[in-house]
Amino acid sequence: MSAAVARAFEPDGLDLRRVVQIITTHGAGPEGRGSGYQVAGDVVLTAAHVVCDATSVQVRFLTKDGGTRELPGEPVWADSASDIALLRIADDSSTGGLCAAHVSPVRFGRISQPVDCEALGFPKFKLRPDTASPGRDAPMWYRDSHHARGKTTPLSNLRAGSLEISVDPPEYDPEPGRSPWEAMSGAAVWSGGCLIGVISEHHRSDGLGRLAASQVARWYTVLTPAQISELSSLIGLPAQADQLEQLPRLSPSPDGAPELGEAAERLASRVAGQWRKEERRRNVHDPFPLAVRFRNADTGLFDHWASIRNAPGGADPGPLTLAGRLDRIAEVYRSIPSRRLVVLGAAGSGKTILTLRFVLDWLGDRAPGDPVPVIFSLGSWDPATISLRDWMCRQLVRDYGLAGPAAHGGNLAGALVDAGWILPVLDGFDEIARGLQGKALEQLNRTTTPLLLTSRREEYTKAVKKYDVLTKAAVVELDDLTLDDLAVYLPRASRPGRDGGLHSTVWEPVLAELRKQPRSPGAENVATVLTTPLMVAMARTSYSDRSGHDPAELLEFATPEALEKHLLAEFTPAAYEPLPTDSDSDSGTGRRCRRRWNPDPDRAQHWLGYIAAHLDQLGRARAGVPARDLAWWQLGTTMRRSSRMLIIGFLAALAFGVTSGVGNVPVDLIATSLGLKFALARGLVVGLLRGLEAGLVFGLVYGFVSRGAAEPSRVRIQVFGRARERRAKFVPRFKLGFMCGVSLALVLLFLDRVVVESLGLGDGLDNGLVGALVFVPEVGLAAGLAMGLMAWLEVPIDIRSAVSSSELLSQDRRNVVSYWLVWALAFGLVAGIVNGLMFGPGFGLMAALAFGIEAAFGGGLGYGLSMTAWGQWVALSRMWLPLTGRLPWRLIAFLDDACERGVLRQAGAVYQFRHARLQDHLTQVFLARRDQRVGRDDEELDPDRDRPITAVRTILVERSDT
Repeated sequence: MSAAVARAFEPDGLDLRRVVQIITTHGAGPEGRGSGYQVAGDVVLTAAHVVCDATSVQVRFLTKDGGTRELPGEPVWADSASDIALLRIADDSSTGGLCAAHVSPVRFGRISQPVDCEALGFPKFKLRPDTASPGRDAPMWYRDSHHARGKTTPLSNLRAGSLEISVDPPEYDPEPGRSPWEAMSGAAVWSGGCLIGVISEHHRSDGLGRLAASQVARWYTVLTPAQISELSSLIGLPAQADQLEQLPRLSPSPDGAPELGEAAERLASRVAGQWRKEERRRNVHDPFPLAVRFRNADTGLFDHWASIRNAPGGADPGPLTLAGRLDRIAEVYRSIPSRRLVVLGAAGSGKTILTLRFVLDWLGDRAPGDPVPVIFSLGSWDPATISLRDWMCRQLVRDYGLAGPAAHGGNLAGALVDAGWILPVLDGFDEIARGLQGKALEQLNRTTTPLLLTSRREEYTKAVKKYDVLTKAAVVELDDLTLDDLAVYLPRASRPGRDGGLHSTVWEPVLAELRKQPRSPGAENVATVLTTPLMVAMARTSYSDRSGHDPAELLEFATPEALEKHLLAEFTPAAYEPLPTDSDSDSGTGRRCRRRWNPDPDRAQHWLGYIAAHLDQLGRARAGVPARDLAWWQLGTTMRRSSRMLIIGFLAALAFGVTSGVGNVPVDLIATSLGLKFALARGLVVGLLRGLEAGLVFGLVYGFVSRGAAEPSRVRIQVFGRARERRAKFVPRFKLGFMCGVSLALVLLFLDRVVVESLGLGDGLDNGLVGALVFVPEVGLAAGLAMGLMAWLEVPIDIRSAVSSSELLSQDRRNVVSYWLVWALAFGLVAGIVNGLMFGPGFGLMAALAFGIEAAFGGGLGYGLSMTAWGQWVALSRMWLPLTGRLPWRLIAFLDDACERGVLRQAGAVYQFRHARLQDHLTQVFLARRDQRVGRDDEELDPDRDRPITAVRTILVERSDT
C-alpha cells in the first residue's frame, strides 16, 4: 500500500506510531494508567495528574504487528494548573521505533466555532484478556486502543476553561464508582490536523458521552511567559496564542470571497489532476516511492529560529526538528510557524519529486479556505524586470487560464495572489541567472508570504553568503540514497529472477559488488552515482525495463562522470523502445482506434536535441542560462529574424496574391469584353503586385512585433454578454483599423491606378476620381469594423476551460478562424452596401463576395500569420522546421508521447524536460553532432540551407510509423 493510501486510513493529524500508553508506579501502590502522544523529537505529551508523584514511568508504543514495546520515561516539565506534562524518552530507532530526528513537531490550534474532533487513547472499558499468553493458568490483561470521534465547542465549560468533548459513550458502565474512561487522560485531542487539547477529566455528572480536555489556547492564560517559552523550545508551541491555527480555518480572501473561493477550488482540482498524472508517468509508486529523506541544513543558511518560529522579542525558542521522509514533507512544512521552507539538494536528488509530493499531500489534506499550492519554475523569472507577484500572475494566466476579470478589478490571477489563496512552490532557485539571484532574494525578502523554495545547495549557499538568508525561512537538505535503499528498490523494479525471488534479478551481481569491502573502483563509481533518485531512475529505465541489457556493465566505467554520461545517453533510446501498438479498430464497436506512435529512437533523439538546443539558445539570449519552459508558440523563434520575416512574408504574399489574382479574372471576364487573355494577364500582374505588397507589409509587421514570440491569446469568441466592457474595447480598435485600412487603400490605389495601368492593363472598372474617393474610406471603414468586431467578440478564457498546450493551441486556432470570418464579413458587408448603393444590387453582391474572400485570405490570413501565435506556429513549427528536418510533422503528438514516456513533463501550458541534466545532455549531444556535420559554429541551431529532400524522406518514414 502506498504511503498516500495508508495515510487516508489514519485519523487526521495522528501518527499511530507516536500514540503511547503511560504506565506509572507509586511506591508499593497499584500501577497507574494514562495516555499520551510523542509530540516532538524525544518528548511525549500527557496529563500532569497521570505522572504526578510517580516513582517510575514506562511509555508503551504499539507496533505494526499488534505488539508493544516499552521505554522508560522521565518527567521533564509539568504544570498542575493546565494539567499537562512532558516526558523525555530514549531514542527507540534501534528497536524499530521512530528516530527522534525524524519526529516532526505537531501543529497546535484553537477553535472559534464548533468543530469535529478525535482522540486516541487507552480507556478502562477497553480492558481485554490476552488469551494468547502461553504457559499461564490465567490470562494476562491489557488495554486496547480506542479512537474516540466526536465534536467540541468553545462555548461549554467557560468557567473551567476546558474543552467539552462529546463522543459516543461506552455501552456498559460496570463499576459506578470508577469511570469507564479512566486512563484516557493524557490523550491528544485533534481537529483539522491540529492538536487542540489534552484529555484531562471525565465528570460523571455530564454522562458517559462527555469528556473534558485541557485546551491549548487556555495554556497562554494559566502559564507564565517563561513556561510558554520552555514549551516552545521543547515541543514547538507557538510563542503567542494568536499564532495558533484557527479552526475551522477561515477563508483568507477579502471582499468577493465567494468568487475567489470558487476559483480557488477549481484551481485546486486542476493542480491535483495535473500532478497526479505526472506522478503516474514517472512510476513514482511502481513498485514504491524511493526512500528520499531530508534533515535540518547546516547553520548559516537560514534565519534566526526566533524569527522562523515567530517568537516575541527577547524569546529564544531554539531549533525545530525538521527531519523526515518524502511522505512527511507536508506535515513538516505545517510545523513551521512562518510557513517558509527552503529545500536544498544536489542535481537529481529529488527536489522536483518532493515538490510534487508536497503539492499532492497538501491538497489531499486541504480544508476549504486553505491556499492552493502551485509549482512555479523559477528559471523563467527575471527579477530585474518583473516583480515576483506579477510574474506569478503571468504564470497563472498562462498555465491555468486565470485571465478572467475579478470583482474588484484586475484578473483572477492577481486577485488570488493578493488575497493569499496561492501557496507558491518555487522550484529551481539555482536556475535563475547567477547575476540575478541577489535581486531574487531581495524580492523574496520583501514579503513574508508562505512559500516553499528548492535549489541546488551550492548555488543557494553562494547566494546566501554573498547577499542574505531568506527571511523567516527554515532550510532542510536532501540526503543521499543508501546502499540499503538500492538493495530494496532495484530488485523490486526489475523483472523477477528465475525462481521468482528478489535475489536472482539482473541487479544482484551489481549489488553484490557494492556490498563488498573494500569495493572495486567500478563499484565505487556506481555507489557514488546511484545516490540520487534521478540516476536511479535512469538506471532503472535503461536496465530494469529493457531486456538484453546487463547492468553489470555499469561496473566497467573509469569515473563517476563517465558513468553519469552513459546513463543519460542510454535513457532516451531506452525510453523510445517500441511500445505495443493498439489494433486499428475496436473489436466491440468497430470504431477505429488511434495507434500508438513509435518513432525511431535516433530521430526522436535528434528532435529532442533540437528542442533542447532551442531552449538553451533562447534562455542564454535572455538571461544567460538555459530556458526550461518549452512553449509551442516559441518554437522557431531562435531562427534569424530575417529568415522568419521572409517565411511569414512569403506565405502572406502567396495567400493574398493568389486570392487577388484569381479573383480579378472572373470580374474582368464578366464586367468587361477584353477577353480571357487580358483577364489572365491582368490577374497575374495584380496578384504579383498585391502579393508583393502583402508580403512586404506583413513581413515587416512580423519583424516589428517579433522581438518576443507572440503569446497565445487568452480569449475566446463570445457573441453575447458584457456589452459595456465590449464597447470600451471596440472604439480604440476601430480607430486603429480605420487608419491602417486607409493607408492600405492608398497603396492599392497607387498600384492599380499607376503601375497596372502603365502596363496597359487597366480594365476601366475603377470609376475614376469618384471610385478612388469612395474606395479609400470604404477600405478604412471595413478594416476598422473588422478590428472593432474582433475586440467586441473577445472575452477572457474561463478557468473552467482546460489550459494544456494542445487545448491552448486549439483555442488559438479557433480564434484565428473566427478572425478570418470577421474580416470576410466586415469587408464583404461594407463593400456590398457601398457598391450596391452606387451600382445596383447585382454589382454590390459581386463586390461583397470579391472583397470578402480577398479580405479573409489576404487580411485575415496575413493578420493570423504575423500577429497571432497560432499563425506563426503554422508557418514555422508546422511547415518550415519539419520541412527542413528539425522537428516532426506531428509535433504536438510527439511532445505528448514524450510525456507518456517520461522524457518530458507537462506543466500547465508548457512542456519541460524531465530534468535539467537530461536537457543539458541532449543539448551537448545535438550541438556536437551539428558541429561535426556542418564543420563550424552557426548562429542558428540548424542552417536554413538544410536540404528539403531530407525532410521529404523523413515524411515518408514517419508516416509509415503511423
